Amino acid sequence: MLHLRVISPPDRSGAVADLLAADPGVTHLVVLPGVARQPAGDYITCDVVRESADGVLRRLQELGVEAHGAIAADDVELTLSAAADQAAADAPGHGEDAVVWDEIAAKTGEQTVLTGTFLALITVATMIAGIGVLLDQPILIVGAMVVGPEFGPLAALCVALLRRQPDVIGRSVQALVVGFLAAMLVTVLSTWALTGAGLVSRDLLLADRPLTDFIWRPDALSWVVGVLAGIAGMLSLTAKKSGSLVGVLISVTTVPAAANVAVAAAYGVWTEAAGSALQLVINLAAIVLAGLLTLVVQRSWWRRVERRSARGVPRQQADRPAGFSASRRPPRDAG
Repeated sequence: MLHLRVISPPDRSGAVADLLAADPGVTHLVVLPGVARQPAGDYITCDVVRESADGVLRRLQELGVEAHGAIAADDVELTLSAAADQAAADAPGHGEDAVVWDEIAAKTGEQTVLTGTFLALITVATMIAGIGVLLDQPILIVGAMVVGPEFGPLAALCVALLRRQPDVIGRSVQALVVGFLAAMLVTVLSTWALTGAGLVSRDLLLADRPLTDFIWRPDALSWVVGVLAGIAGMLSLTAKKSGSLVGVLISVTTVPAAANVAVAAAYGVWTEAAGSALQLVINLAAIVLAGLLTLVVQRSWWRRVERRSARGVPRQQADRPAGFSASRRPPRDAG
């Protein structure tokens, strides 16, 4: 459930309140006329279940509320309310599957800014992976995958492609290109420094590395894994499943592939560098394509749910026993 805070111009407050009151997924509606000062207007607050949130936000924007007022939304971690239970039962679809597009756009849009923190994280991750490929250590490879922040711009790119936002597309591509190039350059320099210190050598790269040689030997499975990871990553993002997202981060060799490019280039092993570069391109393309298609399917599905709701098709009750009401709770234990 989301808690909405709306500052509405007085001439639109009636329409806003009517809109919210008419939606079955909205509850706890409060209207405070004239209390807002910056910007001036009426303060309207309510709770809305996630499966209705996207439609409510879209209709509020169609009323022009954000242009002359404000709309803010926060997650509600706990609600003890029969009215909230009834709203969840009456709203079409299920909150676990719901996508709040403005929330996703805001969340991923933050990941497109090329900040010092982003550059530091992707550089450190690539350096760790560079040592991992030389030592043939999967533990270091997995650690580098978790540290790498590249999924943020990739997810933002998928959302921006779907919503046709060229400025966000440009920022996402810039973050990825500059981030990977800077990380690989620093990894080349660090590899030379470690070699000069006698900690690593070219022989380590040329030796058999059965645990990590997949990084520079792409095959058809590389594409399959990238597609599956893109689907899982986008689903974990839209469903707010951070644990699943961590699993995605450690399943695709983006940062390790970039690290292997840098290490192989540092030692002049261009065949391996080319294979790693191909692996990197395959995985990036697969993630973006799969993520975009996942968003398209989700959007189409929720449009279908909204159309069914508009036609008055009741929500499926097959998973509830006869006579059950979402507003009815079992009595609390007095002890």
